[in-house]
This record gives sequence, C-alpha cells and structure tokens, in this order.
Amino acid sequence: METRSTVRIESHPYFEVDEERSRAFEEVWSAAKPPFTRLKEVNNIPIARRYIIASFTFFLVGGAFALLMRTQLAVPENDFLDPRTYNQLFTMHGTTMMFLFVIPFIEAIANYFLPLLLGTRDLPFPRMTTLALWTYIWGGLFIFSSFLFGEAPEAGWFAYVPLSNREFSPGLGMDFWDIGLSVAEIAAMGAGAELIIAILRMRAPGQALHRLPIFAWAMLVFAVMIIFAFTPLIVATLMLELDRKAITSFFVPEAGGDPLLWQHLFWFFGHPEVYIMFIPALGMVSQILPVFTRRPLVGYTLVVMALIAIGFISFGLWVHHMFATGLSPTALGFFAAASLLIAIPSGVQIFAWIATIWTGRPVWRTPLLFIVGFILIFVVGGVTGTMVGSVPFDLQVHDSFFVVAHFHYVLIGGVVFPFYAMLYYWLPKVTGRLLSERLGKWQFWLMFIFFNVAFFPMHELGMRGMPRRIYTYGAGLGWETHNLVSTIGAWGFGLSAALIVVNLAWSLRRGRPAGANPWNAGTLEWWEPSPPPNAQFKFIPFVRSREPLWDQESVAPEDERTARLLEPLRSGPTRWRGALIVSVLDGRPLAITQMPTSTLWPFVLSVGFVVTFAGLLLENLWILGPGLGVMGVSVLAWFWPDRDQEAAMEEIGTEPGGDRLPLAIAGPLSNGWWAMLVFLLVMATALATFIGSYFYLGDGPGWPPVAPAAGSATAATGVALVATGTTWVFGRAVRKRRTTPRRIGLIATAVLTVAFLHLSFRGWTELGIRPRESAYASAFVGLLGFEWVMAITLLVLLAGSLAWAFTKPADPRGHGLALIGELQGYFLAGSWIAVYVVLYLVPRLW
Repeated sequence: METRSTVRIESHPYFEVDEERSRAFEEVWSAAKPPFTRLKEVNNIPIARRYIIASFTFFLVGGAFALLMRTQLAVPENDFLDPRTYNQLFTMHGTTMMFLFVIPFIEAIANYFLPLLLGTRDLPFPRMTTLALWTYIWGGLFIFSSFLFGEAPEAGWFAYVPLSNREFSPGLGMDFWDIGLSVAEIAAMGAGAELIIAILRMRAPGQALHRLPIFAWAMLVFAVMIIFAFTPLIVATLMLELDRKAITSFFVPEAGGDPLLWQHLFWFFGHPEVYIMFIPALGMVSQILPVFTRRPLVGYTLVVMALIAIGFISFGLWVHHMFATGLSPTALGFFAAASLLIAIPSGVQIFAWIATIWTGRPVWRTPLLFIVGFILIFVVGGVTGTMVGSVPFDLQVHDSFFVVAHFHYVLIGGVVFPFYAMLYYWLPKVTGRLLSERLGKWQFWLMFIFFNVAFFPMHELGMRGMPRRIYTYGAGLGWETHNLVSTIGAWGFGLSAALIVVNLAWSLRRGRPAGANPWNAGTLEWWEPSPPPNAQFKFIPFVRSREPLWDQESVAPEDERTARLLEPLRSGPTRWRGALIVSVLDGRPLAITQMPTSTLWPFVLSVGFVVTFAGLLLENLWILGPGLGVMGVSVLAWFWPDRDQEAAMEEIGTEPGGDRLPLAIAGPLSNGWWAMLVFLLVMATALATFIGSYFYLGDGPGWPPVAPAAGSATAATGVALVATGTTWVFGRAVRKRRTTPRRIGLIATAVLTVAFLHLSFRGWTELGIRPRESAYASAFVGLLGFEWVMAITLLVLLAGSLAWAFTKPADPRGHGLALIGELQGYFLAGSWIAVYVVLYLVPRLW
C-alpha cells in the first residue's frame, strides 16, 4: 500500500533509556505470577482477548440457533422442531445476539484498542475490566444452564408480559433469563462506565477532544447510552422477577398493574440498544475508511455531531415498537416523526463516507470491501426503517416477516459487516500476522450474496402476510418458495461467516508477519509493535493532530516543560504501574495515577455474584448467604490498601508543584471520584425509572387509594436536610486537612443516616401496605426501597471513611473515600426529596 506515515521515533532523546530501567518497567507490567495466573490477570490485552473469544463463541452459538429455526421454516408443516423447542431457540437466539454477543464484543474490542488509540497504558480500572469479563461469562453460562434443567426460557427475548409471568411461564426458565440477564447487563454497565472515564481522562497529552480518533468518539457515545438505556432494563427485570415471585404486582392487571408498562420499559432500552450496537460500527467504518482511501475522513466534525445526534434521538423512538398497542394519535405522530428524524444524522455519515471514497485513492483490500458492502446493505435497511416508521404502513406489516427483514438488514448489515471489516483490519495488530487476503475477499462476496439471499425474500414474505414468531405454516399460502430460498441463504451466510475462524487459523500458522503498521495507518495503535506489549506505551506519545503518524515527524513532547512533566512516565515508574491523567477538553497533563496489579479478588467476587444469584433463583438462603459472604470478603480485600499505592505516594507525592505532576488519589483529580459520578448517574436513572413507572401506573382514577400520612416521612426529610449540612462539614474538613471536624462530621452523618432509615421505614409500616397487595403498594415500596439501598451504601462509605479518619487521618486514600461519601450523601438527600414529593405531596394534589 502507498505509504503516508512520516513519524520517526528512534533517534529522539525522549525514547532513550538505559536497559536496567527498561527491564524493570517491563517487569512491573508483566503477566500475573503463579498460581492461578489466568484468574489473576488484569492487563487489558489478555483480558480483552478472552472477552473477544467468549463473545464470538456466543455469536456462533446464537447463529447455530438461527439456522435450526430457519431449517424448521424451510418447508410447510415441518416437524423438525416441536413448538416448545422452537420458542426456546427463538428466545435464546435473540437473547444471545442482543445481550451476549454484540455489546460484549464491542466492549472487548474497546478494551483492547482504546488504550492504543488514546495513547495510554491501560483502562482506568483494570480490576473492573477483569470483573466485567468473569461476570459476563457467568451470566451467559447462567442463562444457558437452563437447557441442562430442561427449563430454557421460551417467552421471547423481549419477555412480554403476561407471556413471561408465572401463569404462562410456570417453570424456572424466565427466572434464569431474568437473573442471568441482569448479571450480564451489570457487567456491561461496569465496562461502559470505565470506557467513559478512559476516553475523557486517560489520553495522550495533546489529544484534545477535537483530535480524538473517531472510534473513540463513537465509544464515548456508546458508553453514555449504556448508562441511560441499560439501567431501565435492569429495573424492569427486577420488577418482573419480583412479580414472578409474588412479592409485587407491577404488571398484574387485577391488582392495578399494567402489562404495557413492561413494553415501555423494555423498549426504552430496546430501541436505543439498536443504536448502542450501531454507533460503534459507525465508528469502526469512519476509523478504517481513511486508511484505505489514503486521505482523512471528510466532515470529521459533522460525523461526530451526527454520532451524538443519533445517540440523543434514539431515546425518543421506543414507541416505534408499540404503534399497534392503542396509543393516542398525538403520541403516534410524535414518535413517527422521531423515527424519521433519525435518518438525517445517519445520512450525514453515509455522505461523508461516500465523499471520502470519491475524493481518495481507494485500495481495495478486504476491510474496504466489507465497508462498501455495509453501506449498500444499510441503505436498504434504512429505507425500510423509514417505511415502518410510518404509522399506517407499520400497522400493516407489524409483527410480520417484513420487520424481521428490516431488523436483520440493520443489525447484520449495519453491525456485523463493519465487525468483519474491523477484524480484518485490527486482527494483525492482535496476532502479529496478516490474514489471507484471497480468503478474505471470498468470504466477503459469499457473505454479501448469501445475506441478501437469506433476508431480502423476507420483505416479500411480510407483504404476503407471514407473521413472525411462528414455528410452522400451512401449505398453499404462497410462502413456500421464499422460505426455502431464505433458508438456503441463511445456511450459506452462516457457513461463510465462520470462514473467519479458518482464516485466523491459517494466519496463525502461515500468515505473513504484520509488522508495526502493515496498513500505513495514521493513528497511535499502529505506533506500537504487533502484538503490543502489556504496557502499550513505554513512552507516552505527544499528539498534535488527528492522524499523528501521518502528520507528525515525531510523537515526542514538543517543549521542555511537557518533557519534564512526563519524565516519571518515561519507561517508568519501575516499582509500580503508572499512567497519565489529562484534562477533559484539551488533553493537558494533570496527574499520574497508580494502576492496580494482578489479583484474584475480581474472579472471586464474580463467583460470589453467581452464587448469590443462584440463591435468588432457587430462593435458598443456604446458597444466598455464602454468596453474599464471598461478595463482602472480596470487596473488602479488593480495596484493602496495598504496598504499590504506598510506593507511588512516596515516590510521586500527592501535591502538585512546579514541573511535577501529582499522584491522583482523592477528589476530582482521581478516577475513583469520577467513577462515583457515573455511579450516581446510574442511580439517578434508576430513580427516574421508578418514578416514571409510578406515574404511569397511576394514570387513572383511584390512585393513590388514600393520601399517605406523612408524619414520619416529613421527619425523615428534615433529618436528610440536616445530614447535608454534616456532609458539607466533613467534606470541607477533608479538603482543608482538618481532622477533628472531619471525624465529627462523619459520625454525625452516620447517626443521621441511621435515623433517616428508621423514620422512612416507620413511615411505611404505619401505612400497613404490602407490595403484593396492589400496583400502588409495589410502586410505593419500590421507591422507598431505592432510598434504603442508597442509605445503606452511604453507611458503608462512612464506615470506611471513619476507619481511615481514626487510624490514618493524613493518608490521602482516606480523603478520597470521604469525598466519594460526600457525593453519595448529597445524592441521598436530593433523591429522597424527590421521592417525598412524589409519594407524599403529589397525592394531595390529585
């Protein structure tokens, strides 16, 4: 390929260090030591490889389920599968592809390549990365284990109520689905939170937001959307599981509940979910396309704005799936308009890609073929998307195979084809060897042809009236030929999609060495060797453009002051793992952060998760208790102070001064403080979901049955407001380094929090309502339960802060925990005021 790379690194003094320092640095970042090496590993590269293998395995299994279903539908009145098995395969195919493949696969790719693209050594919370991997694997296996007990879920991957309640799904199948899905989604949210902090705060110096690689922008939008979309789903699955266990009545019509509430909550997640999967694929296309057209992306700023617009608009589309549920014409018109509006930012990106190809010098390698194939297929999916966005047309094809065709044109054409472009582009960086170009081109053409053979006839099937979600059909309906052709195409597509495994196996044995930059690309991941070392950047690069390997002669710091600031990170530190923290907007060096080393505790904690959830599944305290115990011990051991932190504080210091970067331990400078902000954003979204459900269920006469007495709740409100004052006291004392006010403020806040718990609980017991009695009682106790969880979380943080305050009051780690507790204290008070208004004041206005 024609070269554009201009960067030179070898001759610059910045990259010269003695061998002893270099060896010590590499030893610090080496793999985990025996025993339990694989279970203790926290480096993002090996963890990401396992993530990729696990998620791609789920993809192959989910694809196999689809082929079995297509075989059943190949001919009329087929008895290849019985109805129950078909429904189980249908449910697990959708669940696997939507929850266990696409999102985890995207996060796995991000775990591997984002640090390389950003010019940093790892993600901000390596142990969280490991925990997310194991939790995701356990969650997936938890769901699939239902097959071993003959209890696989069969209510559809959308789990519509009442199909998913005890009456119509009486076994444990939906409990496996509910609980296992929650485990996997919590892992996805943890990974998403980590990506947000990594992209905003851990970048190469000089890599301002306007110089971010386009894939990083896509992953930032992706991660923020996960926070707002997955949280309602977790709340909804919690509601469903409590209903199934006869504890609540959120979706029970006889008790005032509403099955449509489930659809609103699920699709508030479900339609943004489509774009959560789609946006990273768009980022991959925009990242790869300039490399094979030999020019920068046309309209970088417009493409970034389009990604953000798609993420924002996608949250206004969920009723797109509910046009046939009897909504008002006003609501139908609003959501139809939103469905059409989202085509505009999507079209902006398509025009940017076409302009990039048109004005560039295309090199027709396999990644570019998959990108062009994606554009063609996605345009078809986009056109059919605007069709079903029209209410009259949607009412005609709703729940027909036309929707199945549209859905797969968008998700396979719009997501899987970019994934394959990315695999052919980035796998040489992972393995150090190029894939076969000939086999890659064969794979593209087979996948492109068989995909259209498989899914294009489904449009016609839908227009001819074939409903989806059926396991067989009668002869003579005019569907036979289309279904047979579609099945042949599905088998061809499935086999051709698996060719990547053959190509990878060939590459590992006979592939040509890739070298550092086989594509002559311009972004930082191609500056490192292939495959990269555990510590991706022995020398922190300095960025002055979007394509530094094309536009810069060197990635060394451009001025002496920056070089002095980065000196501790120049093939160092050598006793502990360190990485750089930069300002959000302009990528200015702010601090050095100490990165955790290998440990077994994330794996142990994941085991505690799965044991706890097994106890919930079986309603067995003898299983639940040990699971909670393992979780508690693991969390305590995880955050127990270690010698690396002490070495970092001793070597760097926590106070800024002159040309020296401080160690980020406490407050807004630390990643932990930012992680707490993301956690509170998740909790605020969960609270909004509960409040929204309360008002949705109360949209009718007789809600609430009586205005609840507010005496104890009002007292709890007063206590919460006083607690904000004591929270301010200990927070200010921490910042001013005053020990006695800090201790007094912490103790006072803890006492007031206990009093708040007592008063809010008494306010509920005085009413004498039980959540099973009615939907009102369920929503009431749900909101109170949320506040109790927040109060208990605050007490845990206060207990840890008090331990630091009395044992090591000068230690900045204790300061950091107290400042996190300060955020939680303010959130508890603010969220309780919202709950108090909703539960106790609003009913007096009805």
